[in-house]
Amino acid sequence: MQNNEQLEVWLRGPLPDVPDLLQPVAHALLQAREELGIFANAFPSKLLWEKPANVASVGFHLQHLAGVLDRLFTYAREESLSESQMAFLKSEGKEPFEDCTYNHLLDQFSNQLEIALKQLRDTSPDTLTEIRYVGRAMVPSTHLGLLFHAAEHTQRHVGQLLVTAKVLISGSGNGSASN
Repeated sequence: MQNNEQLEVWLRGPLPDVPDLLQPVAHALLQAREELGIFANAFPSKLLWEKPANVASVGFHLQHLAGVLDRLFTYAREESLSESQMAFLKSEGKEPFEDCTYNHLLDQFSNQLEIALKQLRDTSPDTLTEIRYVGRAMVPSTHLGLLFHAAEHTQRHVGQLLVTAKVLISGSGNGSASN
C-alpha cells in the first residue's frame, strides 16, 4: 500500500471543514502548492524573469497565481477589485523588489492560498448556484463557477511554470535557455 503522502492530494481524503462540493477546489489548490514546492530553495534567482522562446517567466506565473486567486475569490465574495489589486495585476511579470527569489514568490502564493482555503471553509454550499459577476464588464458566472475556475486556472499556470522552469534549468548548464 502506498504512503498517504505519496498520493495526490485528492486521493488523501476529505479536507476538514471544507464543504463537500468544494473539496475538488481545495484539493486542486493544495496540489498546486505541492507541485510548486519542487523548486523551493532550488530555483536559480537569475532565471526567475527569463522568458525562453518568449513564453511567460517563472516569476510571472508565481505572481499571477497569487493575483488570480485573490481576484477570483474577491469576485466570489461579490466584491469589486481594490486599487491595490489592480496595481498588483499591472505589476505581474515585473520583479517586485531587488533580489526577489522563487521562495519569496512561492510564499506570496502560499499565503494567498491559505486565505482562499479559509474562504472555502466559510462558504455556504447554499450559495454555490448564485450569480457572481466578473470584472468591470460584470460578466455573469456562478459562485461555484468562479471557485472552480480559480482551481483550474491555478493548475494550468502551475503546469506552464513547471515546463518553463525545467527548460530554463536544463539550458542554464550550457549558457543557453532555449535548448
